[in-house]
Amino acid sequence: MIKVGISPICWQNDDLPDLTFDFTMEQALQEAREIGYIGVERGQRMPQDTQSLGAYLDKYDIALCGGWCSGSLLDHDAVSERPIVQMQVDQFIELQAPCIVYAECSNTIQSKVGVPLSTRPKLSRDEIKSYAKRLSELAKWMADKGMPLAYHHHMGTIIESEEDVNWLMEFSSREVRLCFDTGHLLFADGDVLATLDRWGDRVHHVHFKDIRPSVVSNIRENNLAFLDAVVAGAFTVPGDGCIDFQAVANQLRAMSYSGWIVVEAEQDPKKAPPKEYSTKGFEHILEVCANSELEISNEA
Repeated sequence: MIKVGISPICWQNDDLPDLTFDFTMEQALQEAREIGYIGVERGQRMPQDTQSLGAYLDKYDIALCGGWCSGSLLDHDAVSERPIVQMQVDQFIELQAPCIVYAECSNTIQSKVGVPLSTRPKLSRDEIKSYAKRLSELAKWMADKGMPLAYHHHMGTIIESEEDVNWLMEFSSREVRLCFDTGHLLFADGDVLATLDRWGDRVHHVHFKDIRPSVVSNIRENNLAFLDAVVAGAFTVPGDGCIDFQAVANQLRAMSYSGWIVVEAEQDPKKAPPKEYSTKGFEHILEVCANSELEISNEA
């Protein structure tokens, strides 16, 4: 059973607040629900305490379908990381979120203005092996509490390329699940279908994110930053770029995937009106899932 959610980032961009200044989080949730999305990932400008966040989501009849967690395991051991993420873990358990979307951010360049993607931090195979051990300890602690950790490979971070993903999955325990993001993987020149096939049994959460190849090429050729890529329109909703989401859906069906497919497509709302593009993405997901005989749930 597939549940379709969305990140509010195209209405409310946390890294580039001026880009989405004309839009509110309330508008994001209302329009997402009108389109047909039944879940939304947590945004920074939502209420922070659990009771208020729960009431806020209930007001718009929309579920919490995950949310970003900025990790710092390069700076801490797993035991020291626990109190840093404890509140989010407890909150997501209470609100019945499917997972925490975790990514290492202690040395990321993804939110740094003017810092080229080419300078992103890289770890050797042995360094990723050491990192994976810490991550496994943290993921087991979360899993024992009832909250899966789904690792998000992301541009500008230590886990960006297909090779990075392979090493992380290879060296981590099965408690470390994967937030499989089509757009970030292809942006990093990864093979979307091969990676999904290789690690399908570890995939717990899926981001349907499309890319515009000409924009990505320009970012690479001119040595620009991740935020430059966002503003220029490197990302878009599924069905508006170059990724074959029918092939992705077919593979999800073949591996009996059951869970959330989440649209995440940050871009300039003046060029890509959020409701219009989010509707386009939603309709494309319904189409490819129907063709793949993936059943869509209307309830979170």
